[in-house]
Amino acid sequence: MAVPKKRTSKAKRNMRRAHDSIKAPNIIVEADGTVRRPHRLNLETGVYRGRQVLESESSVADSE
Repeated sequence: MAVPKKRTSKAKRNMRRAHDSIKAPNIIVEADGTVRRPHRLNLETGVYRGRQVLESESSVADSE
């Protein structure tokens, strides 16, 4: 079994842990004020990359 020859210093340990922090998720605010995660469909409007992909719930209710 491998055993480290030298003790890892606090500086080296903390440098390794520098990338382990939890970051807040990215949020994109659309022009109409709705928010979504990047690269995902906006479920409120049904728009993805400027195209209407799904019918929004408000348009479905209006058609009935």
